[in-house]
Amino acid sequence: MDLFKMKSLVFFLSVFGCCAASPLPAGPLDGVLGKNVTFQTILGPTESFLTIAWNFNPGPGTTLVPVISVAPKGETVGEGYKGRVSVNSTTGVMMLGPLEAKDSGDYAISLVDAAGRSKAGEIKLRVLEPVSNVEIKSNVSEAVEFNSTVVLTCSAKGSFLKFSWTNGTQPIVADGKRLTVAEEATSSKLTVDAVLRSDLVGPIYCTAANKLETEKSAPFNLTVNYGPENIAMAWVNTPIIRKGSNVTMMCSAQSSPAATFKWYHNGNMLETNGPQLVLSNIDEKQGGNYSCMAHNTKTMRYVSTMAKFTVLEAISGTKIMGPTATLVAGNHTANLSCQATQGTVTTRAWMKDGKPLSPSDRVVLASDMSSVMFKTVKKEDNGEFKCQLTNGVNTESASYKMVVNYGPEEVKVAGEQAVEVKDPVSIKCSAMSIPPANFTWKFNGTLTAVKTAEYTILHAVYKNTGMYTCEAYNAVTGLSATASHVLSVKEEGALDEGLSEGAVAGIVIGVLIALAIVIGAVIYCRRKQAIESPY
Repeated sequence: MDLFKMKSLVFFLSVFGCCAASPLPAGPLDGVLGKNVTFQTILGPTESFLTIAWNFNPGPGTTLVPVISVAPKGETVGEGYKGRVSVNSTTGVMMLGPLEAKDSGDYAISLVDAAGRSKAGEIKLRVLEPVSNVEIKSNVSEAVEFNSTVVLTCSAKGSFLKFSWTNGTQPIVADGKRLTVAEEATSSKLTVDAVLRSDLVGPIYCTAANKLETEKSAPFNLTVNYGPENIAMAWVNTPIIRKGSNVTMMCSAQSSPAATFKWYHNGNMLETNGPQLVLSNIDEKQGGNYSCMAHNTKTMRYVSTMAKFTVLEAISGTKIMGPTATLVAGNHTANLSCQATQGTVTTRAWMKDGKPLSPSDRVVLASDMSSVMFKTVKKEDNGEFKCQLTNGVNTESASYKMVVNYGPEEVKVAGEQAVEVKDPVSIKCSAMSIPPANFTWKFNGTLTAVKTAEYTILHAVYKNTGMYTCEAYNAVTGLSATASHVLSVKEEGALDEGLSEGAVAGIVIGVLIALAIVIGAVIYCRRKQAIESPY
């Protein structure tokens, strides 16, 4: 029997089936226009059939169209399928292609074995249009952060399309609030409200896909203008700047496009434009407030920052002015004044011999520390005075050595009290005095020719025994003071043998009596020409 004449029976079997399970997998089966598609079968490994027939059902109320059949007599291909279809005579698998749009529809298979048992099944073929022309378009050419709403439309050609969006490699997920996605059959709209710079860093991709094909758009980039913000000024950042210095200030801000900069001094716009302001050989009038204003010509936003400093001249020419006359302890006053020829002084400090100078009832510091007054100078005022002047840019100091004449005081005589004949003798006199004291010596009340602090005898003789009086004299203060020393010259060997206690006591008593006589005589003479002591 001719298989094509059995098409009504075949269709009936494919639709309603028989006792056996369908030899076809569940549909639908998708194929791409212009490409091949394979109709798979589900058969057992031991099943074999005498006849295999594939038919096409264009739709309700139409006649089945034979596609291809296989029988013991051979293979038959239906009209319109020649050169486009083949079938495996063992498995019944059919390959159709290249596909045409009219190939969409239901396909039925009927298989009959040698025992007359049959199997039938049907599957729907959907011929899909290839995915192509995936393209992104924007409603704006550039956006302003926080202000713009950006709508990106992705369009494509193809069947049963699904769309997805990515920012670089990261999926863009709609949150239903600021980011929304609206799908249509051949397009997708991504809407970004109050756009942020991070939303469209890009590149942005749109991918269109169906079950068989996927195609990605070309990378899309959209400029989101933002800023200026995070403005900062780089400079020496000190509140006080030295006169004559060069100052450079750099202004920066985050902005797209790059911000333009203007500079203001105390509210007045300067001629300098750009991120850098250079002030050369700066003087006092250039101190004050400096503002840098950044402007974005796209966002029309402004932001500014400020720096403030004072210009000071460095202190120089520091000098201490002190008394030029001779100072005598207890008799004079003194005043030290510290000034600088240039610069504004903010703080002053006084030191004496490396230590801070302490005021007292006698030593008075001016309220501005510019001077020190000594109501009455004393010997303790001798030393080096240092004045230290400071302002915000430097410190300078000056020194002054003050000399206060005093004395002599604490006159002392040191030397041997007893020597033997022919022994050398050295008696030394000392005194505290400025300037150093002049010395004269008397022996037993008689003035000698010795005028040094040391009285020496090369070889002692008996007549050198007696009292030696040293007088110290200060030529500036006009004061003098004395001290005495008793020397005893003994015969050779006397000091080695020693003396009895009675002999020693007698000598001491005699010396004391002689010393008392000399002192009395000196006091008598001194009363005639007394000099009042400052102490």
